[in-house]
Amino acid sequence: MLTVPGKFSRASLSALIFLALSLLACTQQKGAPPKPVVPVTAATVEKKAVPYEIRAIGNIVEYASVNVRSQAGGYLSKIHFQKGQFVKKDAILFTIDPRSYKASLMQTEGALAKDQAQLDNARADEHRYAELVKKGYISKQQYEQSQAAANALEAVVKADQAAVEYAKVQLSFCYIHAPISGRLGDILLDEGNLVKAADDNKFLVTIRQMQPIYVSFSVPEKTLGEIKKYMASKQLSIDVYADKGDTKPEKGMLSFVDNTVDPTTGTIRLKGTLKNEADRLWPGQFVNVVLSLYTQSDAVTMPSQAIQSGQHGQYVYVIKDDLTTEIRPVVVSRTYGNDSIIEKGLKPGEKVVTDGQLRIVPDAKVQIKESADTTTQQSTESTTEPSKKETAKD
Repeated sequence: MLTVPGKFSRASLSALIFLALSLLACTQQKGAPPKPVVPVTAATVEKKAVPYEIRAIGNIVEYASVNVRSQAGGYLSKIHFQKGQFVKKDAILFTIDPRSYKASLMQTEGALAKDQAQLDNARADEHRYAELVKKGYISKQQYEQSQAAANALEAVVKADQAAVEYAKVQLSFCYIHAPISGRLGDILLDEGNLVKAADDNKFLVTIRQMQPIYVSFSVPEKTLGEIKKYMASKQLSIDVYADKGDTKPEKGMLSFVDNTVDPTTGTIRLKGTLKNEADRLWPGQFVNVVLSLYTQSDAVTMPSQAIQSGQHGQYVYVIKDDLTTEIRPVVVSRTYGNDSIIEKGLKPGEKVVTDGQLRIVPDAKVQIKESADTTTQQSTESTTEPSKKETAKD
C-alpha cells in the first residue's frame, strides 16, 4: 500500500477542492438561462376631457297625484272614461244623479223671484211715500216704515240670491271634472252605486300627472358640497336610463335638493324634472340616473384594468423605452366608464400594462401584443402591398 505524507495530501486536497469549485461556478455561469420575455397588452396614458358625473339608482315619481272624491251624494249615473285612460284637465269624469239638486235649485230660484217681486213693490211704495211726505199728505213715520220694509225685503232677496248660488254649486258637484291632466287609475265604483258626499275613506279614481314627471334618487352626503357649488352657477342636467340597454336616455334638470341628510344612510335625496313626452317613464319604475356636474378638460386617463392593488395601495406596471417594466404607485381620483382618472403618478404618453401583470417579475422584459384591430389592419396592408407593386410595374 502506497502512503503519502500528510502535508502533501492536505495541499493536494485543497487544490482539488478549489479546482472543482471553479469548474462548477463556470458551468453554472455559462448555463444560466436568460429571463423570459413576457407578452403583455398595453395602453397609452392620455389627457382628454372627461365629464364629472354622479351615478345613482332612482325611481320615478308622478309630478302630481289627485284622489278624486265626490262632493255630492247620490247614485253614480254615468262614467265618462275608461280605466287607465289619459285625460286632460277639466274633462268630465263622473255624473252623480242631479235630479234632487236641480229641484233644490228651482226651489231657491222661485223663492228669489217671489221676494224680488215684493222688493220691487216695496221700492215703488217707498218712492210714492217720499213724494207724499214732501207735500205733507202723510207723516214722516209712515214714510220711514215703507223705507224699512223695502230694506228688509232687499236683505231677503240677497239671501235668496246666495241660496241660488249655493244650489248651483251643489248641482255642479254632480258633474265631476278632472282637476289635472294625467293618466287615470282603476275605477273603484261602478255605475249605479250610491256615492256618499265628501267620504274621506273612499275615492272614485286616482289621476297621476306624468308629463312632466319626477325622478327621485339619493347620493352620498360627501357629494353635497360639489352639487351645491355647481348648482349656484348653472342648472345641472340629468340623464335617466330606463334599463341597462337603453341608448337614448330621458333628459332633464335637477330641480330639488332635500333640506336634510338621512342620518341612517348618510345620503341626501334629490329630484329631477323630466318632460317624459313619449310616456317612457312610469311612476314607481326603477331607473339609472346620471347627474352631470362639470367637464374636466385636462384629465389624465388610462384603462382601469391596468390598476393593481397591493399592501401599499394601488400601482401600475409602466413600460420603459427598453421594454422593461417598473412598478409605479398611482393615486386614482375617480373612474369614468372603463377609464380611471389619475391624480398622481403618471404622465400623458407613458405606456402601462393592461393585461399580463401576473407573469411580470421585477425588471422583466416584455413584448407588447398587438390588438386585433391593429393585426387586421397590418394583414390587410401586407396583402394589398404586392398588388400595388405589380400595378406600378405594369
